[in-house]
Order: sequence, then C-alpha cells, then structure tokens
Amino acid sequence: MDISNIRNFCIIAHIDHGKSTLADRMLEITGALKRGETKEQVLDSMELERERGITIKLKAIRMKYESESRPYEFNLIDTPGHVDFEYEVSRSLAACEGALLLIDASQGVQAQTIANFEKAKDAKLKIIPVINKIDLPSAQLEETLKQVVRLGFNENEVLKISAKNGTGVKELMDEVVKTIPSPNIFTSDKNAISKALVFDSFYDEHRGVIVFVRVFEGSFDRHNNVRFLATKAESRISEIGYLSPAEVIVNEIHEGQVGFIATGLKDLSKARVGDTITSGVKDPNPIPGYKEPVPMVFLGFYPQDSSKYTDLREAIERLSLNDSAFTYDPESIGSIGRGFRCGFLGLLHSDIIRERIEREFDIEIVTTSPSVRYLLETTKGDEVVIKSASEYPETSFVKNIKEPIARADLYSSVKYMGPIMDLCKERRGEYIDTAYLDDERVKISYNIPLSEIIVDFYDKLKSLSSGYASLDYKIIEYRETQVSRVDVLVAGDLVSPLSVLVQKSNVFDEGKRIVARLKDLIPKQNFKVSLQAIVGGKVIAREDISPVRKDVTGHLYGGDVTRKMKLLEKQKKGKKRMKRFGKVDIPQDVFWKVLER
Repeated sequence: MDISNIRNFCIIAHIDHGKSTLADRMLEITGALKRGETKEQVLDSMELERERGITIKLKAIRMKYESESRPYEFNLIDTPGHVDFEYEVSRSLAACEGALLLIDASQGVQAQTIANFEKAKDAKLKIIPVINKIDLPSAQLEETLKQVVRLGFNENEVLKISAKNGTGVKELMDEVVKTIPSPNIFTSDKNAISKALVFDSFYDEHRGVIVFVRVFEGSFDRHNNVRFLATKAESRISEIGYLSPAEVIVNEIHEGQVGFIATGLKDLSKARVGDTITSGVKDPNPIPGYKEPVPMVFLGFYPQDSSKYTDLREAIERLSLNDSAFTYDPESIGSIGRGFRCGFLGLLHSDIIRERIEREFDIEIVTTSPSVRYLLETTKGDEVVIKSASEYPETSFVKNIKEPIARADLYSSVKYMGPIMDLCKERRGEYIDTAYLDDERVKISYNIPLSEIIVDFYDKLKSLSSGYASLDYKIIEYRETQVSRVDVLVAGDLVSPLSVLVQKSNVFDEGKRIVARLKDLIPKQNFKVSLQAIVGGKVIAREDISPVRKDVTGHLYGGDVTRKMKLLEKQKKGKKRMKRFGKVDIPQDVFWKVLER
C-alpha cells in the first residue's frame, strides 16, 4: 500500500457517546464485518467493557476503503477514555495523524469531551468534529452545534451522523480521506534503520508477548530480530500481522502502517507501552514521550476464603502477564491472613482488576484501604518506598517523607465553580489557574496531593456538579510532607488494614472521624466493643459500640424481683467472658468505606 493512501486515526469521546458503535458501522461499510453477523461493539469485547460502557483494553483495526475509485487503508486505533489510563491514551494519539471528536447530540459537549479534545490538540492531530445520535427524539442539534463551534470549529466543519443506523457515516469516512493527512515519510532508503512505537502489548500463552506498533521508519520483516530501546530486550519475530477485526498474518509491515508483532518474549515487562523498537543493527533515536508505568495506588487483595490463597496467586499472576502497570507482592496481616499488596495506576484500574478476578476466577476478595506511594528517607540516609501505613517505621527513624502531588484539571460549568474550589481547598489543593473555555465552561487547575484524590474525590466532584464536572490529573512531583501513622484497635486488637498515614496537623480530627465512622459501619456484637485510634502508643480518640441487648427476663411472669436480678447478673458475667474471648466480625467493605468522608 502506497503510504499516501494510509490514514491513521482514533475516535475520542466522552463515555457512552457512541464510540464503539461508530467503529462497528465503519467495519461494516468497509466489509470487515457483516451487519448482524456478530454482537454489537466489536472493539469492546470484554464483558466488563460492555457493562460499564468504557474501553479498558485498546485495539487497532485495519480497514480497506475505496473513495473515488482509489483504495485507502484505514487504521482505527482505539483509546481507553478514563483518566487512569492517560499515558496509554497519549501513546495511542502519538500513533495517529488525526482524530474524530464524537459528541452526543442529546448530551452536548461534556467535560470529558473537552479533556480529550485538549489531549488531541496537544498531540497536534487533525481533528474532525462529529455530532452523533441525531436520530434521537431528545437530540438538541442546534444547541450542540453552538457548543462545538465554541470549541473553535467552523459550523461547516461539523459532521452530523447516527452511528446506530448508519446515517452520515459514509460521508464521515470520505471526510477522513480528505482531511486527515497521510503519515509523514521519514526515509526513502529501503535499507534504513527501522523504528516503531509500541502503543499496546499483551501476553499470549503460545506466542509470548505480542506488541501493537505504528511503524515510523523503515519496515519490519518476519525474519528480523527486534530490539526494545528502553528495556534492551531482544528477540526474533515469530509472526507479523494486523487485526481486521480477525487476525491477518502478513510477511511485513512498513512505514506508516499499524500492526502487531509476536516477539516470543516471555516477560511482558520487557515490552512496555511507549517504548521504541528497531530491527536494525544500530539504535535509532527513540520516539519521545516514553515513561515507565509506575503504580501510584496500592491496595491489599485477600481471599475471603483463606483456602483460595493459591488460586488468588495464580489469578493475579495471569492478569499481571497482560498488564505491565499492575504489580504485586505477597503480604500477610494477622487478622485477615495471607494476601497480596497490589499496585495500580488508579482506583478504576484496581476496581477492574478486582472485578475480573471475582468473575473470571470465581474468587471472593477482601480489599484493604487504598494508599499512595510515599518516598521516605531514614535517619541512616536510606531511601525507602512506602506502599502502606503498616510499612511506616517509628518516627525516630524518619528523616523526611515525600508524597506524590497531582496536577488536577477540573472541567465544569461556570455555575459549579464555587463548590468545586471549596472541595479542592478542603483537600489541601493549591490553586494554579482558571481558564474560561467559553461563556459556560471553565477549566480550573489545582495541585493536589494524590492521597486526597484517590478515595472519594471524584464522587464528591460529581455530586457537587450534578454529575457534570470531570477530572483529569497526572503526577507532577514528590513534595516533602509531615505525616503520622494512625493505628486502630478494635476490642483491644490492632487491625493493620485500618492503619492510615495522616497529616500531622490533622491527626486528632482524623482519629475522631475514623472511630466515629467505624461505630456506624461495624455491626453490634453480643458484647461491648471499644474502638480506639492511637498514634505512637497514645490513644487520641475512642468510641464504644454498645452490645446487642437480649431480653433474658422476658419469659418471667411474676414472682420475687431477685429472680430477675439473678438472670441479669448471669447475663452480665457471660458478656464479660464473651468480651474476653469474643472475636469481632468486621465486614469486608469497612476497610474501604472508613476512608470516605
């Protein structure tokens, strides 16, 4: 295929604006799929993706299209839309020359639409604005068109389609041919050093690590060796091909094209997203923008049934093969047993892994409170990474500790600015900037500690803005902070998963809040349960859960009062004994809910 006839593009959209449905119609028009032959939303093949209406694993689909009797090769590179996968989105955009900005006619320009639009602009892509769902009775076409024009487009640039019934999709594909440029030609020498960007990778039991690549220079042949520049890994290519949407095996992929390479590597960490690969003897300049995926949020995963520990380990090992950003280390907590301390990009990432383990491997999981990655320097000068409060040493061994700071961009309607700014201030946010996108929409930027974002910040933001506002964040630095470890005793026993790292200035308030929250969350027992928050062995807050009162005198129907007193005394002694030997049953969702404010 002549490089001038290749079009590499992606579809960017807010959740549920019809991205996967539009991809289905394009596959049908190009003959890659026949309508009714397969289930809807081919690109969202995972059950979880369909249920939640989000893209978790991206895909790259090649289509053959003819316009004005000239053949074209379309490469549609799917992108995950959630903020947790922001790095994968940036790498997908780096593999494209253009983007379709999809907007729902019934909902208008949403906050996440603007966030995605900004990313595509930063990547210098040619953007085609598209209004979808024009067939809906609730469609507000004129209002949506005005909103799109406010983003900086001309009215005649905006295409109107219905991805569901196919209206306007053919015209959109003709517009892709006219508007989105073909890939740049970097070399004219056939023997030049080849290089390609890895924008996705997964593990296959039989073929090893398979990487999806966009070739920027030269070509890759099935007889070549490949080398990864960042990880220095080398292997021989066992297979080359592309998805259409089924796999098609070819002998080579060349400059401008998108496809997959089966490397035969057995370790996914050697083939990271964003890396540059080459098949030449010399190393070319790497494609800029590569980052090591660093887990930022940590949770403990424990099997509810301790006999399923081995099954959980196998499940975690298998899922980590296909996700280089998911890390795990074995750990053990006395009150829960053996489990794993797992690292994730964000809370949605952790939620998806947890749900996949429960569905695909049938293992019920107890998750502990989430924590972030702290950098600690000891008095001996050693640098230690702290992933949970239980790892935090005695204060006398700590020289200083640093916490991750996120640059948070909050997109909202102007009328919700006040409550949103109050929320950011409450979460130790440092105000940076306000940018008015148009008369109605605003982007507010804050630097906020990641620990303040990870639990319920997003829920609070949605609640304050009637579901409208959205959040985009990335880690920008580590900043020195002052923290103390707050431990929790339940009926005199230390419950390690409830330990948290709290700002020193806030320990008393946070201790009171935690025990008051636990009093609401832990069900009453047959005996009185004391809840204590302690810092360095000193109790800073206490609450008591009163016992369930059983009426032991209910069957008495008269007689001397001493009979009643004897029974109550007997009950009192029994409760005392129970308190000594009783074990408090803590529901599994307590570890998470206790952090919600």
